[in-house]
Amino acid sequence: MIEPGKLYAHIGTWLSRWKPLSLSSSAMSYRPLLGDIDDISSGSNDDNPTFTLDYVDRLAVEKRLLRLGFTAWRWLFFVEGALTIVVAVSAIWILPDFPSSPNVWLLPDEQMLAKQRMEEEVTSENEHKSKPREYYSGLAEALTDWRVWWVGTAISLMSASMSFGMFFPTLSATMGYNATTSLLLCAPPWILGTATSFVVARHSDATGDRFWHIAGPLLVGVAGFILAISTMNTTMRYISLFLMTQGSVAYVIALTWIMNMFSRAQSKRAAAIALINSMGSAGAIVSSYFWPSSWGPSYVNSYMICILTSIISIAMFWVLRMHLSRCNEAAEAEEKSLGLPKGLRYLL
Repeated sequence: MIEPGKLYAHIGTWLSRWKPLSLSSSAMSYRPLLGDIDDISSGSNDDNPTFTLDYVDRLAVEKRLLRLGFTAWRWLFFVEGALTIVVAVSAIWILPDFPSSPNVWLLPDEQMLAKQRMEEEVTSENEHKSKPREYYSGLAEALTDWRVWWVGTAISLMSASMSFGMFFPTLSATMGYNATTSLLLCAPPWILGTATSFVVARHSDATGDRFWHIAGPLLVGVAGFILAISTMNTTMRYISLFLMTQGSVAYVIALTWIMNMFSRAQSKRAAAIALINSMGSAGAIVSSYFWPSSWGPSYVNSYMICILTSIISIAMFWVLRMHLSRCNEAAEAEEKSLGLPKGLRYLL
């Protein structure tokens, strides 16, 4: 299933207006992994469509749906798409733009608390009230900031390493079970991955660390790829699927790291999130060609590509961490020399 990347970029920007940047991971931890579960339940499998889509077509309801002009799996996409549009459009009136915006679902005390928590991390003055032309300046700043392209490339590689999610039913089928059992076996790894995402995201917020909470899950995913390459044993290959899904947790942390990295200007942050998310989506599109059926059932070459992209992504985030660390040290030295109070620090 193709994900509405633009909508997700807007959601990320909106959350950054409400949630302190140091506590953003837990707020976003549910979305990417649940999206992967949605892909599986929808029968997303570009490489081997007959495995999932023909299975849906065999359902008893197929004959009734055919009378309406489309097969069952097409109606599934219609329903999901329609519900997504309804929820997205409804959010225009339901969700206020800022804690200070008029709303009917927050108590005055809750609204004041939300404003106070955000003001603690705001370093620029009310940029959202500036002239419209300054928003174009934010876009220009994002386009000329090398960190946007660096992080975008790293997340694109990370997305490529998680391309196995689009072919999860096929990978489950390599264990030799029938279609029904193979599809049911897809759920437990993602349920565990979703639970892990909450734990890792909360721990990342509590410790203020981002890099190791990205590198750790990716390395666990790499271990899963290596295990899948090493054996065709049914038990071991199923365990490898559990390890692979842990890598998706890193995507959550990486996206929240972006908010802190570009937190000084709201328009620049919005543009940066959109650009980086678009680059990440591009990586997911390209990686759909990593899993040709001719490489099955072991898919050794596919797993090797995923390992390579994961390692490069980790290395790029490490370089970024070193850069941000030096920026923090320079800011601290300047504050001490000028006698200034402690300002905003990049999370590492």
